[in-house]
Amino acid sequence: MATIKDVAQAAQVSAAAVSRVLNKDENISVSPEVRTRIFQAAHALGYVSPRQRKAAEVKTHLTIGVADWRILRPDRHNVRLSSLTCLVQMMTDQYEVSFVRLAFGQPQKVDGVIALGVFTEAEADFLRSLSFAIVFVNSGQQSYEFDQVQVDFERGYEQMVSYLLDRKQYTGIGYIGGIYDGPGGRIGVTRAQALRRLLEKRGLYDERLFHIGEISRESGYELACKAIREHTLAEAMLLGSDEVAEGAMDAFREMGVRIPKDVAVIIYQDLQTLESKWPTGTCLEMYPDYVWENALELLFGRISGKRSQAVTVMVPTRLKIGDTA
Repeated sequence: MATIKDVAQAAQVSAAAVSRVLNKDENISVSPEVRTRIFQAAHALGYVSPRQRKAAEVKTHLTIGVADWRILRPDRHNVRLSSLTCLVQMMTDQYEVSFVRLAFGQPQKVDGVIALGVFTEAEADFLRSLSFAIVFVNSGQQSYEFDQVQVDFERGYEQMVSYLLDRKQYTGIGYIGGIYDGPGGRIGVTRAQALRRLLEKRGLYDERLFHIGEISRESGYELACKAIREHTLAEAMLLGSDEVAEGAMDAFREMGVRIPKDVAVIIYQDLQTLESKWPTGTCLEMYPDYVWENALELLFGRISGKRSQAVTVMVPTRLKIGDTA
């Protein structure tokens, strides 16, 4: 079995810090990043503190369904779900939660639902049939029947554009991304459109610098190679998904394009489908942890019966400054 020493080594902190964080010592002063790293290391190693073992005896077990078919391709694994259990451990000792990915029309027994993206009335009715406790995230629901978390995408894009053009003084921004046409609708369209609108306002939009194919590693690689050969890379490039980014970054490396000296890179991170290979990169996080935290808090409130009135919460996206731009 894993020990505190093992967790401390994996998290690169002291054993004392691990013990105090896992035992929810409110007097210890550590950054949110370090706290998260400790819980992630403990989760990955399967370490359970004495406090957690005691709390597990009285925890309420919940199964939460995640409806993401309008955000993430059905054939892609949502790796974010595997880390949400760790997030719950950081938030509360009251619940032990299992997360399952939902598919439209395929009933599953769940205690609550987190629904990401826009849903048709038929899809909303299907979710309603699964649970009374539903939190819609960035869905644009007009009804006050359910709790909602609205994500301020536009503000996130504005922050990114201002950072690149005003603060870093890059002369232009381009885009490498993809579009997926599936039974649930089109995925990836608004990512390029939002950037185009902001650049048009500044008189800086150049369609030659926008490269759009499929949402895949292979497409990202091909688009990046083509852009390099045709000299249609802007000084800063937004890569439209983690899969596209993986291919594009491989192309940059193979063709001798230095990051950020030759081209600055920002990675658009939606729901994760890959474990990040660039933990220190500059990213536009569309669903950062505080989106999930708010969704879970709202859901727990409904499931526990503590609140019957629907609530809407507005949260910002996060521009995480790293070493790629």
